[in-house]
Amino acid sequence: MKIAIGGTGYVSLSLAVLLVQRNEVIAPDIVREKVALLNQKQSPIENTELEDFLAHKPLNFRATLDKEEAFAGADYFNTTWIESVIRDLMVINPQAVIVIKSTIPVGYTERARATLGTGNLIFSPEFLRDGLALYDNLYPSQIVIGERPERAEIFADLLKKGAIKQDIPTLFIDSTEAEAIELCSNTYLAMRVTYFNELDTHAGQHGLNPHQIINGVCLDPRIGAHYNSPRFGCGGYCLPEDTKGLLANCSHMPQNLIHDIVESNGTRKDFIANSVLKRDPKVVGIYRRVMKTESDNFRASSIQGVMKRIKAKAGQVIVDEPAMYESTFFNSMVVNDPPELKWCADSIVPSRMTNHLVDVADNVYTRDLFGGNA
Repeated sequence: MKIAIGGTGYVSLSLAVLLVQRNEVIAPDIVREKVALLNQKQSPIENTELEDFLAHKPLNFRATLDKEEAFAGADYFNTTWIESVIRDLMVINPQAVIVIKSTIPVGYTERARATLGTGNLIFSPEFLRDGLALYDNLYPSQIVIGERPERAEIFADLLKKGAIKQDIPTLFIDSTEAEAIELCSNTYLAMRVTYFNELDTHAGQHGLNPHQIINGVCLDPRIGAHYNSPRFGCGGYCLPEDTKGLLANCSHMPQNLIHDIVESNGTRKDFIANSVLKRDPKVVGIYRRVMKTESDNFRASSIQGVMKRIKAKAGQVIVDEPAMYESTFFNSMVVNDPPELKWCADSIVPSRMTNHLVDVADNVYTRDLFGGNA
């Protein structure tokens, strides 16, 4: 098949690389620099697996600035631009099936079908982790398609043929239930992150060892040792956004938990910022704004919320972020060099501990108990 993938962001590009192993894929984008990089087999996103696939595998993939070239003759289509691109596609190629792989409100697909006058819309939620988007497409935990007819099975088969994992659980349901699954799944994960963050806070306030407590709690197979590493808050593309989305969807029903998950995120960042300032640092060094290692995702990263709280209380802050080209961020100097950060800052704050900071471990404040990106 010829498949058009709208955009080349985290979700779109990883899906494109999955599908292009068995199909021709073309990706329209509005950013000229990203299109140029992709056509030189270079990833515009910092992700080890994406970079390797693009550089070394013979992929029938091309990026373009020309949406008419991309959409004409495409059999399937995925968009992160939603309505504007759907309208473009309906003009250029009205017979194409449109698969939405972007977070949308519950009920959106059904409303869009009626509003735009097309029955060719399908919603399929994505379950991708930051920094592991391609891996999670190659080894998916599940495939959910918000459509029941034959064409839903065709799309699921496309995903399975590109995947390495076999025997992938697959669910065909109505579009509105599929939309709810994505929001509910990510809200549960946000709740789990929030729980272990609050456990960590509780342990710290009472002089207890959070590492030992979490290990003991997670021995229970009903709980398990996943998503159990404390962090500065719940951040990234999906978890905070989808939790707020579900909260908005639940605004007229009796509930407390979802509201409290959202509120707890701010409370945790306040606690972390205050804990850093209790060390009475003259200069606080923020080591990387990204969510995880092997990623360049800054969006809604919890360390940025911590940084802004420190600055609001008159703390001087510098930032080490090699993925930034600007000289300042939020009126703080960007140094892009770990040795300079170590020299300038007497307290260094990384989301995740790294070997780059082992030699100044006494000056590091982190809540990374387990290492890695858990």
